[in-house]
Amino acid sequence: MEAFPIRSAWPRPPVTAALAIRIARVAGFTLFAALAGMLSIGDTRADEPARSSLEPELEQQVRSLALGANAAPPPGVTRVEVVVGQLDPRLHLAPCAKVEPYVPNGTRLWGKGRIGLRCTDGPSRWNVFLPITVRAWGRALVAADAIASGSVLKTADLVEAEVDLAADMTPAIVDPEQAVGRTLAQALKPGQSLRQGQLKLRQWFAAGETVRVVAVGAGFTLESEGQALSNGIEGQPTRVRTESGRVLTGHPVAERRLELAL
Repeated sequence: MEAFPIRSAWPRPPVTAALAIRIARVAGFTLFAALAGMLSIGDTRADEPARSSLEPELEQQVRSLALGANAAPPPGVTRVEVVVGQLDPRLHLAPCAKVEPYVPNGTRLWGKGRIGLRCTDGPSRWNVFLPITVRAWGRALVAADAIASGSVLKTADLVEAEVDLAADMTPAIVDPEQAVGRTLAQALKPGQSLRQGQLKLRQWFAAGETVRVVAVGAGFTLESEGQALSNGIEGQPTRVRTESGRVLTGHPVAERRLELAL
């Protein structure tokens, strides 16, 4: 269960940023960017996360925590960087001598995510969430020029470039053989990374057709034939009836070919 920030019980007369800092120093506390609403963060681009207004030491702890969670990045990732966002400027948090960053349960620090910040030493204990963006750079295919939705991709349509592999939920395409001849489900802008989710699903066979059923196990492969009971759509489970009458479920992987994992 997520905890919500606890507002300070102290009366809060209108204060300036300078006065807030003086108050925090007198109280012996470290004032960090929880007072983000009163601190200038500078101009940011619309497509960029706002710059962090945390104190440098706390910001470094947040970065280290996010980088540690990606210490073993997936194959193809050449470098990882962390962009720290800003706290909700509407928050009014009591000063805190020690703020502890942590990764919320069930959170995957990949692409857009969040880091928890909790006060462990202060007049009021609070817990808030700080947005971050984890960028994982690697080589993949991008559009050489604008490509309209419904276009059949050609070799000349794609070039290799460094892209943020974590910028989209679906994997980036790195092998031209996985893209050339495929139909785009949505338009691409020049330089935009090509993702699996942007390609139309292929139909490898139709219901009623005879298909090759391949069962793959640890160190062995068995093949037989069966009749498809539904259309064989790429990435979707499909049922077939074998010659013995058994109904099996597998995944279409090629023309009139169904694969079962044993």
